[in-house]
Amino acid sequence: MFAVIRTGGKQERVAEGQRLQVELLGEEPGSQVSFDPVLVVDGETVLATPAALAGATVTAQVVGEAQGPKVRGFTYKSKANERRRWGHRQRYSMIEITSITTAG
Repeated sequence: MFAVIRTGGKQERVAEGQRLQVELLGEEPGSQVSFDPVLVVDGETVLATPAALAGATVTAQVVGEAQGPKVRGFTYKSKANERRRWGHRQRYSMIEITSITTAG
């Protein structure tokens, strides 16, 4: 069984026991979060309509936080002696999928 959830403007395919990084949720490590699935596939059964997904939920536990790769940038304007270096590391929440439940 797997599901597709929407989080942080993106969609992720998840299964029970899977760990993944999602946009920062602002939750403490160890807390439970739930997501509304966009799609649930259970063997031959596919739930995709809003009526079929009305009672379906995906529950996850927040494991911790992680940081993405360092992104380095450099801006430069010729003839103005203007140079600027900048860097950024995106922070993510690490979650582990604990259960995928359907309405039926």
